Parts: sequence; structure tokens; C-alpha cells
Amino acid sequence: MKKRFASLGVLASVVVAAAILAGGTSGATSANTLTVWLQVDAQTSWADVVAAANQSFESSHPGWNVDVQYQTWGDHLGKFDATLAAGNVPDVIEMGNTEMTKYMAAGAFADLTSVKSQFPNASNWLQGLAASGVYNGKTYGVPYYAGSRVVTYRSDLYKKAGITKLPRSLAEFTQDARKLAAKNTKKGFSPVYIAGTDWYVAMSFVYDRGGAIARFLKGKWVGRLDSAQARAGLRAYKAFFLAASKASKTADEARPQPYDVYAQGQAASIVGPGWFSCCVGTKYKAATKQFVMPSVFKGKSMPGFLGGSDLAIPARSDSRQAAIDWIKAFTSTNSQRSLQAKGNIPNATNLLGNSVNERAAQRSWFIPTAKHWVDVENGNILRTMLARILTGRASIEQATSWASDNITFTLNRP
Repeated sequence: MKKRFASLGVLASVVVAAAILAGGTSGATSANTLTVWLQVDAQTSWADVVAAANQSFESSHPGWNVDVQYQTWGDHLGKFDATLAAGNVPDVIEMGNTEMTKYMAAGAFADLTSVKSQFPNASNWLQGLAASGVYNGKTYGVPYYAGSRVVTYRSDLYKKAGITKLPRSLAEFTQDARKLAAKNTKKGFSPVYIAGTDWYVAMSFVYDRGGAIARFLKGKWVGRLDSAQARAGLRAYKAFFLAASKASKTADEARPQPYDVYAQGQAASIVGPGWFSCCVGTKYKAATKQFVMPSVFKGKSMPGFLGGSDLAIPARSDSRQAAIDWIKAFTSTNSQRSLQAKGNIPNATNLLGNSVNERAAQRSWFIPTAKHWVDVENGNILRTMLARILTGRASIEQATSWASDNITFTLNRP
């Protein structure tokens, strides 16, 4: 998801804003056709779920038909920008959750705040996924499905270290890391490999304690990493990192990738998206299993950054009510159950099952949906803060005060 968001260009933002001001009509091919853009994942993996939603919609909307047009992640944003400029937008569009902010900020999507309660399971939407569709307190996106983060581990090494039960708290996980370290003394070996500036992992510790990167208060964004809760989370992160990871304190999570370290036999565990299990190498595949990252609070999962998709209605669609009704059908409980049966994480906590990935989604968080969040990322504010904390170049108080001030300034730029 991060890569999708980072690829958006300044030119595209200009196109969006200009197109909205210019006005236009819907891209529906006739007055009674609803045009829906979904990613090709739906076509290849759950076409039957799409067909069932279409049938439900068409049976309750006589004379209407649904034209589903499948897109690819690599070029769908460029195509959407082109429709905005030309005035032939789709009526419903699937967006990666980290793609939402730029378009919400530009006014490209319809405000769904007044009808939010009409969508199935809206009161129980996954927190981290629902947050990606909210901008300045208003709802523009409906959660579709999610992807969670878990601990991928080598069961053979855990067994050799005498770990017979998976950890149910951060304290237990820290103890297990020490046991793993004692049994695996190879230079550079990490009981739990985490790159020092992997802020996706570090911020989970912040949200676990009730903290946040920033809050939207009284019409402006306020950096909150200097709060007592956030600082407590970062103290827990530092303590866990020093006990569990031998990674560089200043490295990021892409160089090297955690699953590459794991595949090279240099880690007993890694923390990241559930799909990491695909890339652990054939040598350790049979011994590879996963569990939920435990919270500081025993028996709870640590909040994780959710990937996933939202459904939005372009503001210039002239079939808004029909689009709302189709999204209701496509995100109904039956549809979500069908997606779940195909291995996806449903969009609401009351629908979650007992799989590792679904249990990991019970508690979640998302980045601030601010127009200038990308500048926080590109400016490496969080990475710099974490490097200073882990290397001791700054105290947690000093580093978080600096980060919060910079986040507040950056997010509130015109």
C-alpha cells in the first residue's frame, strides 16, 4: 500500500483539482448503467462475489445494469486522473487505502457522512481501514477488505529454545526473545528481526498504549508523539528492539527485506504483512508459522497498520444513490462472508474469524489522513526520531518533542 501512495505525483493533484472545478458528467454508458471500477484481484479471485452483488442490485433496481471494469494497481490512478480531466468518471471506484487521502483532499469523492450508518456493519468497521476513508472528520470511503500484520516465525527454533506456548503479552515475547538469543549465538542473528526505523512496527507500540502520531483537533492537525501515552509506547519499543533485534538501529525495512534475513537463517521471527510467509525460502517453509503480535496488555493483540481497499464514489457521478446502493450490496454481510471464505479479511470486527490474520485485525491503526502526510514520510521525520532514540543521540522526550513539532508544522501547511 505504501508504494501505491508514494507513486502519486504533484501533476496528478493538479489534474484532480482542475477537473473538479471544470465540472462534468458521469462515465456511465447510459442513464441506467452503473460503472464500477474494481481491481483485477476481484476478477481473478472472487468474480462470483461481484456477480452476486450485481444481481442483488439489479433485482432491486429494475432497468439498471452494472458495468464492472477491472483495473490494475499499476495504472488505475493515471486512468482515473484522465477521467476526472475528461469528465467521464466511474460511479464507484476501488482505491488502495493509502491512495485515498490525495483525492479526498482534492474533493474528488462524494461525502458519505450522512449515509454512513446505512452501510452494513458500519458501526463495527475495522478502525484502521475506516480511518483511511475519513478526511477532516467526514467519511468518503467505505471499507472493502483488509490485510493485517503478524509475526512470522520458525517453529523449529522456538521448540529448540524451549518455547512451548506462543506469547500472549509483550513481556512474554521479550522473555522468548532472550531464550532464542541464548540458543542461537551466531553473529547478527535476531530472535525478532525488526529494522530500527521501521515506523510501521514502532507506531504499533505507540497506538498500543493509546497514543497517536497526530490528532485532528478543532480544524487542525496536532502532532501527538510527545504525549505520555506515545512516549510510553516508544519506551516499550526501544526496550523490545534492544532485547530482540540485531538489525541496524538506523536502517529501514527495505534494505534488507525482513523475509530475506529470515530466508538466510538470520532470524527466528519477523514482523510484517501476513504475505511475508510466501518469501521465507524453501529451506524453512515447513517450519514457518505465524502468530499475532502481542500487546503490552496480556491477551490482547498489538494494533497493526492495516493494508486494504476502500470503495468511493467520485463526486461528479450523476448516479450517486445507485452507487450507494451497489456498495451496500457489495459490502453486505453475505458478500463479506464470501470474501472471508476466499482468504480475505472482512471489513468489520463483528465478522472476524479466528485465523491469525483476522485476529491481528481486531486492533488496528492508520496514518493521519492529512493532505501533507506524504511530506512527513518523505521528510523521514519518524525514521529520524526512531534512529535518535535507538542510538541514544536524543532522549525519548527530546526526540518526540522535535518530531511532534515538525509533524504539526508539516501537516498544517497550506
